[in-house]
Amino acid sequence: MVNKNLQDSSLPQWPEAAQTLMALMHAQGEVARLSEREQLFSALLVSVNAVLWAFDWESRQVLYVSPAYERIFGRSAGLLLSDYNQWRDSIYPDDLDYAERSLAEVLVKGAVEDREYRIITADGEVRWLSDKCFINRQAEPGQPVIIVGIAEDITDKKQIETELQRLATTDALTESSNRRHFFECAHREFEHARQYGAPLAFLLLDIDDFKVINDTYGHQEGDNVLQRIAESGRATLRRGDVFGRIGGEEFAAVFPGCAPDMAMQVAERLQREIQRLSFRHDDQTFGITISQGLTSLTAEDESLDSLFARADAAMYEAKRQGKNRIISS
Repeated sequence: MVNKNLQDSSLPQWPEAAQTLMALMHAQGEVARLSEREQLFSALLVSVNAVLWAFDWESRQVLYVSPAYERIFGRSAGLLLSDYNQWRDSIYPDDLDYAERSLAEVLVKGAVEDREYRIITADGEVRWLSDKCFINRQAEPGQPVIIVGIAEDITDKKQIETELQRLATTDALTESSNRRHFFECAHREFEHARQYGAPLAFLLLDIDDFKVINDTYGHQEGDNVLQRIAESGRATLRRGDVFGRIGGEEFAAVFPGCAPDMAMQVAERLQREIQRLSFRHDDQTFGITISQGLTSLTAEDESLDSLFARADAAMYEAKRQGKNRIISS
């Protein structure tokens, strides 16, 4: 009779060995799958054209930054991980205060998704970022406050927005404000002057005998005249003055904070500059003149329309009196 215990101890325990082998094979498979996932995740991070980041608020340390940081900022990720000021110092100086204040708001709001500011890349290029950030609300009491975010390069978008804004507000021929934009700005300056009791002047100018210029020298030469008038306006008027083309050959200006006597000096300077302009068409040389109507804000003016009407009447009075002059009312 065979001893059962002897048989059990002398034969290999195949079921347990098989289980161990299967466990090892499973673990190896899991490691391989994890490695594949890690490689896939790394590839995705490299391909994303936005900076993913994590920041420890208390220690002021960047815990993680994705590969796009080096592409967008042109700076070393390693240096950033060792010194948060690498990011801070790259922010455009005029935007630094806003960038820091809006980052701090995440502690109160939990998320800030409308942050936009400029950076200066390592090679000196200015670029726009949309930098959304979120706070880790899952942290246990006493655990560090971690802020995570995603910073996207929106420079191209900003350039398109700027160009669309320019097209919407600028007269295509003269590159001065168009009528709609001029009166929007003029209304704002009027309300500001009324609120603070500040002086304000309104000027209208019209090119004398512009139809004769077009009929004699052609519309292309007429367009050149309009462009030179606009250039003279931009060169002569003060910083902060509003200037625009509001009609065919009619321009307007608003002088914020400008008393009547100073406004007249500006109008006279503009008159002289335009009188100096010289135009040549084929073998002919010609000059131009303008008629101007000038008025200033009074306590009785309840809307910009009052100033516009007075300046308009004064300008036509200048026409009736022989043109090439300024009439103030």
